[in-house]
Amino acid sequence: MALDPQVVAYRAERAAAGTAPLYTQSLAEARAADLAAIRAGAGAVEPVHEVRDTHLPGPDGPLPVRIHRPAGDGPLPTLVYFFGGGWTLGSVDTADGICRRLANATPCQTVTVGYRLAPEHRFPAAVEDCYAALRRLAGHADEYRVDPDRLAVGGDSAGGNLAAAVTLLARADGGPRLAAQLLVYPNTDQRPGAGPAGDEDALLFNRHSVDWYRRHYLADPADAAHPLASPLLAEDLSGLPPALVITAEHDPLCDEGERYAGRLRDAGVPTDLTRYAGMIHGFFAMPGVFDAGRRAQEQAAAFLRDRFGLDPVGSTAGTAPGGPDRD
Repeated sequence: MALDPQVVAYRAERAAAGTAPLYTQSLAEARAADLAAIRAGAGAVEPVHEVRDTHLPGPDGPLPVRIHRPAGDGPLPTLVYFFGGGWTLGSVDTADGICRRLANATPCQTVTVGYRLAPEHRFPAAVEDCYAALRRLAGHADEYRVDPDRLAVGGDSAGGNLAAAVTLLARADGGPRLAAQLLVYPNTDQRPGAGPAGDEDALLFNRHSVDWYRRHYLADPADAAHPLASPLLAEDLSGLPPALVITAEHDPLCDEGERYAGRLRDAGVPTDLTRYAGMIHGFFAMPGVFDAGRRAQEQAAAFLRDRFGLDPVGSTAGTAPGGPDRD
């Protein structure tokens, strides 16, 4: 399918503005530009009953976290969320819009983890931070008002990669027990050449973007074969939590995300897979620009409601023009 008309308009705006690809910028410039673009595309800031910035202990010092909490005094179902940005960009701020909407629409508590970034801290630092945060929240559920029986992980792009890696660690350690994993256009195969070769559009996320992030994240190219870097390469995916995998048709990560969903299914893991037709990488974080981003967030909330055993409400995720193609 062709690019969605909203993507065509977005691309034209970037061309008119002379927007430089992030991979041509310095780290400081790219980090600032990434945050600015996400804020510009996120739409109106949704109020949430409680928003709190705090820290959790991590392997190399305190980890910043942001907690979004809907109304309710007792323990709540909780989504531990890992932001995208190629393990190189991003912060709790870049996931703020996503987590506000999921906290309200599910409803559930969200905890965004500010893991260490590359290249200052390369693989597996981010994985270790995310898993340490999850274990802390599960092990001190009363302190953080977490319902330990309704605990999930999720993330977009590199954050989806980290969520998948964390589920592998939790299974290996016999817990924490997870109710769900939400994987939005996740990186699952870090091996060079694993993605499409012809994706060159400098105005959109492309194979050069993928390579740039990989070079920052992996200290040794051989690390690409490690299942915590490339969950698709894990020998066994059985016993992992039920998954929702969201992909975008015009995304170099589309195929590897869908292959991961297929492997989860083959291993007996209940898995929903939705490809959003005409969409590009990053659309999930930009509901102010792409209607499909809003629908995908609503779909994610509906999935979490179901896995948390909350009362169902209507979801508009569907097959309208520009909407998802269900496999």
